[in-house]
Amino acid sequence: MAPLPALVALLPGIPLTPPPILETAPLPSQRQPPGPPAALSRGQGDWLEINGWRQRARWRIEQGELWLPLEVLDGQLGVSRSPAGADGLELEWFGVRVLVPSAQQRSLDDEVTVPTTALLRALGVTISHRQGTLQLQLPPAELLSIRSRDQGLGLRRVVLDLAAPALVRSGDGRLQLAIRSSPEQQRQLQTLGLEPSDTQGWLSLRAGEARRLSLASPWRLVLDLPLGEPPNAAQPPRPQRDPRLQALQAQGLQLQRQILRSGDQQLLVNSVQLDPRQVPLELRTLNRTSGMQGLSSLNQLARQGQALIAINGGYFNRVNRLPLGAMREQGRWLSGPILNRGAIGWSAGELPQFDRLSLEESVEDSQQQRWPIASVNSGYVQKGLARYTADWGPRYQAITGTEMGVVVRGGSVQQRYELGELNNGVPLADGDLLIVARGGGNVPWQPGDRLSLRSRSSSPLGLKPHVMGGGPLLLQGGRVVLNGPAEGFTPGFLQQGAPRTVVGSDGRQLWLITLQGVNGPGPTLWETAQLLRQQGLVDALNLDGGSSTGLVVSNVQTVMGRGVAAAVHNGLGLVPRQPGP
Repeated sequence: MAPLPALVALLPGIPLTPPPILETAPLPSQRQPPGPPAALSRGQGDWLEINGWRQRARWRIEQGELWLPLEVLDGQLGVSRSPAGADGLELEWFGVRVLVPSAQQRSLDDEVTVPTTALLRALGVTISHRQGTLQLQLPPAELLSIRSRDQGLGLRRVVLDLAAPALVRSGDGRLQLAIRSSPEQQRQLQTLGLEPSDTQGWLSLRAGEARRLSLASPWRLVLDLPLGEPPNAAQPPRPQRDPRLQALQAQGLQLQRQILRSGDQQLLVNSVQLDPRQVPLELRTLNRTSGMQGLSSLNQLARQGQALIAINGGYFNRVNRLPLGAMREQGRWLSGPILNRGAIGWSAGELPQFDRLSLEESVEDSQQQRWPIASVNSGYVQKGLARYTADWGPRYQAITGTEMGVVVRGGSVQQRYELGELNNGVPLADGDLLIVARGGGNVPWQPGDRLSLRSRSSSPLGLKPHVMGGGPLLLQGGRVVLNGPAEGFTPGFLQQGAPRTVVGSDGRQLWLITLQGVNGPGPTLWETAQLLRQQGLVDALNLDGGSSTGLVVSNVQTVMGRGVAAAVHNGLGLVPRQPGP
């Protein structure tokens, strides 16, 4: 997710703010706790128990308000979220809606957190904490009935009618529901291909990448499931038994898992090593085919990109789900570099190059006057001009409230959009160039004006067909080159310990690496650079970390940064090389 410096505009410090705006549907009286609830006592910690299910998660309570990461709300409780206004959010859970403007979003280490007390208590969730563990309790709901129908477009809708709201956890292609069900109901779910199992009060369903929606009056959980998935899609072979991996290991692929020490902290280090000139695997960027807005599980990105092995990739804004860094595929900038941050660039069958990267772009009119372009297909918002292409997606919708722009096709301005006209979105066709002005800037061109684009990369790696950005750059040419301020990272971000994802090279082999703390939060960036240098790496780039850290091997997510398979924006994958003709 986005590191602290990339969220400065969204998270202006951490002063306490007024409570979020709460709207609720009528709730049954038995769900309301008697009398006013007790104020929450101050505390913070790294552990979370949800109806007894224990996992790592950051949380904080200040002046009676509980702050939870967005990833916990989405992946561990079942709360839906959508954009609301400029950088705001709307959270929705079983008919309760909470509006969270940007001023009510906080950073907690590398997580984006929001106030949740009103939302949880509106549905009867009991909140307590003890010795660094936050405990959330909601009595399991009774499953009343099951309805299903085909929706067309390859989807089946399954509706679970409930007697009360229920907690919903997701990960590894399954949903865990705090629901009581009968043997007959479980047989019905089995007939629908959901492969139910009941463990310690949680009903587990094979849901793949189902879209879910919780509703009130009456209570129900709606699942839209893709049709045609094989029955064993959620039960892939274990990585060590995958014959494809075994064949590649015989050709030089190495998978290692070891405990290393950094100071007084033990670190679990997973690494994938290969010589791309010898092992028939290609390094590829992994991203959503629908465009740059949105998140997916790392497993879904790996399956979609046919990657046998995958790690999470570059930074993104978890609030608006937009990219914050370089991503280039087959010579096209899906998202441009920002802040001169570290990146890798490569061609098929070769080791990547490592460097800091920026683009210098401008548009020039027929009078040879030039205007600088600040960003390309990016969620990193700043004053001035930005450009967008169809690689952003089939439509562009204004990211801020003050935008105007022009669409250029074939070197000529085709359409002009005044302030506010981009708010509802405009189509982007192949070959279109949308130039957007923000922060009071102007686009001085009219339909028929001629414009040309000039673009220059600060490093040769920006000319490679494939690029992935991250930061900071850790190692280059055998030297530690960590320089956070040069890449726009704050001291707090540099000093914190967290799970890490790194792509590197020892000069002979490509390395994909994850690092997690065994008895601590994880390594700092300086500790990461020193440790990797000791392991023989000469080049290394830090990628997104924290809860985003992940490693998928043979459709199994073997590493989850903080114990949860968090949604991510993009990744790096190793795809089996297709044999030549």
